[in-house]
Amino acid sequence: MAKKRSGGGLTGTQQAAKFVGVSVLSGAVLAGIALPAFGALGLAAKGTVEGFDEIPANLKTPPLSQRTSILDSQGGQIATVYSRDRTVVPLANISPYMQKAIVAIEDSRFYEHGAIDLKGVLRALNKNATSGGVAQGASTLTQQYVKNVFVEEAGDDPDKVAEATQQTLGRKVKELKYAIQVEEELGKKKILENYLNITFFGQQAYGVEAAAKRYFSKSAKDLKLEEAAMLAGIVQSPSRYDPVNDAQEAKKRRDTVLQRMADMKDVSQAEADRAKAAPIKLKVSKPKNGCITAVSGAGFFCDYVREVFLSDPVFGKTKEERAKLWNQGGLTVRTTLDPQAQQSTQASIKDHVYQSDKVATAVTLVQPGTGKIMAMGQSRPYGFGNHETQINFSVNKQMGGSNYGFPIGSTFKPFLAAAAIEGGKPPTQQYPSPYEMDYPATVQTCGGKPWVNVRDEHLENENETEHGPYPLKTAMEKSVNTYFVQMLGEIGMCPVSQMTDKLHVVQGNGAKLPMVPSALTLGSTGISPLNMASAYAAFANRGTYCTPVAIESIKKPDGTALPVPKSSCSQAMSQNTADSVNTLLRGVTDSGTGALAGLSDRDNAGKTGTTDQRKNAWFVGYTPNMSGAVWVGSPSQSVEMENITIGGVYKEKVYGGEVPGPIWKDAMTGALSGLPAPNFVRVDIPDPQQPKDPPAGDAGDNAKGKGKGGKKHRPGDNKPGGGITIPPNPDISIPPGVIGGATDGAIGGNWP
Repeated sequence: MAKKRSGGGLTGTQQAAKFVGVSVLSGAVLAGIALPAFGALGLAAKGTVEGFDEIPANLKTPPLSQRTSILDSQGGQIATVYSRDRTVVPLANISPYMQKAIVAIEDSRFYEHGAIDLKGVLRALNKNATSGGVAQGASTLTQQYVKNVFVEEAGDDPDKVAEATQQTLGRKVKELKYAIQVEEELGKKKILENYLNITFFGQQAYGVEAAAKRYFSKSAKDLKLEEAAMLAGIVQSPSRYDPVNDAQEAKKRRDTVLQRMADMKDVSQAEADRAKAAPIKLKVSKPKNGCITAVSGAGFFCDYVREVFLSDPVFGKTKEERAKLWNQGGLTVRTTLDPQAQQSTQASIKDHVYQSDKVATAVTLVQPGTGKIMAMGQSRPYGFGNHETQINFSVNKQMGGSNYGFPIGSTFKPFLAAAAIEGGKPPTQQYPSPYEMDYPATVQTCGGKPWVNVRDEHLENENETEHGPYPLKTAMEKSVNTYFVQMLGEIGMCPVSQMTDKLHVVQGNGAKLPMVPSALTLGSTGISPLNMASAYAAFANRGTYCTPVAIESIKKPDGTALPVPKSSCSQAMSQNTADSVNTLLRGVTDSGTGALAGLSDRDNAGKTGTTDQRKNAWFVGYTPNMSGAVWVGSPSQSVEMENITIGGVYKEKVYGGEVPGPIWKDAMTGALSGLPAPNFVRVDIPDPQQPKDPPAGDAGDNAKGKGKGGKKHRPGDNKPGGGITIPPNPDISIPPGVIGGATDGAIGGNWP
């Protein structure tokens, strides 16, 4: 007899259970007409539903989350990423043993009953009424499938997952109504297929295909009897019956499934006994999820692709929409990454800078004219261990990079030269270029109010023998600081700022370049390698700048294409200006500070850069069909590259042409192998007679290591970027441009 409440009569749950039992027996549930009376039986309380008819008629089935494949430009796999490891397969690609095993152990009357197993419901109702709650579910495979749909729709939201799995009569009623719909619309085979693809099998495996790969390293269609029985047994409790962590418990459960299959005549008793005698034999494949598994050092490029997807409105109006689409997965993302260029880049990095070195390097190659990112790598791998990092040194902060980028030194000078030539200065322009000088007293800005040298900022060249007069070509080859400061003083900062705007050059934090002389002549501001490679690609492309792109195409699981971001190209300067800059920078790689980077078999150009106290060294160069930027330095800006060993080679002093240059050369040589070797359009720039200076590393690039871009260091001074004294504390971090363009210690936050 049913248990009564203290006040007399059955509890609300017991009354409802009794009602459902009567309805089931009368067939009313199957007709879907008897359950509205639940509202009068107290089912409108928290955790229930107001009425059967008020439940939406159609079950909205979300696409199953699957793994996404990220491919290179040739279709080779870079990595797989997923929120849930699942590969959806048709029933025909699932072993018959697996189909029979899951039915036998989870719902042996599956093919005999409708959406609801009447015998099972009666048994469960009797049990539940006796216990005064919902102790037994009597769920059919169809109902379990419906519940899994709710869980799938909940995603990773813990509150929604709890709601989808709560043990209440209200949720059970929802399952009943939707199960009726599913049975009518799909049929048994499709329900079984969907169930096997949605169910969780433990070990991060969702769906039978992922489970077969995880536990046995094979496809679901190839599962043997004993393997299928083991997987079917896991479903009831993936943690309890996990064969990886408790093989003995998993075997007991497997043997229970095998016996059930024999009892149901799915297999003979002899077959079941032979399978029982077999030990649990696993061939576990560890989950390979995320950019950490990327090949050829492409983990950071993989992460960049993800950041592009999550940030670009083309994939959804809101961040939440884009994240949902990415986590849903099942996408095939074909990227711009060229496998030849990536392998060459990574090989060059490994040859020149070791993972364990005090400094790191980052290299990015892009294609002029298309904006395609061809390669992206760095010496500290993508990961969480020692000398690893998840910070992408090649990109801006908002795309996973460092807070400010890295000061670029004299690699900024071509932007200034381009602005001057575009404004009418001849490429033969000469300036006195003394060994040392004060910054101009005033320099014009875009706002009309000039910059004033109130701190008596001073600069000098690398060697005392470096003094003019110099023409532009020689000044570029030797990287003469005083020449370019005099040029800026004459043309003003506004043309330079306008030029860098057209080239989309921004600080690593995304902010516009500060309008101070040190930033707009000698590169005191932090910029990312991708930004620099893309800007220089405009020179190679005869003045046309193209925004960088990483994604070629994306296909959804059904093969339909998603729209992807396209490169936007615009004329940043005249063709003649670009041709003039190319001619000037050819001299840098032919015989100037970048001679060690020069390519012997094709036209190439570039510029070296070294910053204050040799904390950063750069080489940015290009051919007509590829542009690349190489940075070497300490991510935390705490290492001065003097008397240092990099890549097993001792360096007394590091220059942009001496360490980054050879990295660029080797990376580009392999990346361009087998490709056409077009030539630049040459501009005739006469060579006037000049005094002969002894060669020196990156002459002028470092201003003798004494605060290039700022005031000269006199005895007792500690003023790396201007006239404000900064205490010698390595823990102090000062953003670029705050103090006269100072950059010492400027790469704050998120250091590896």
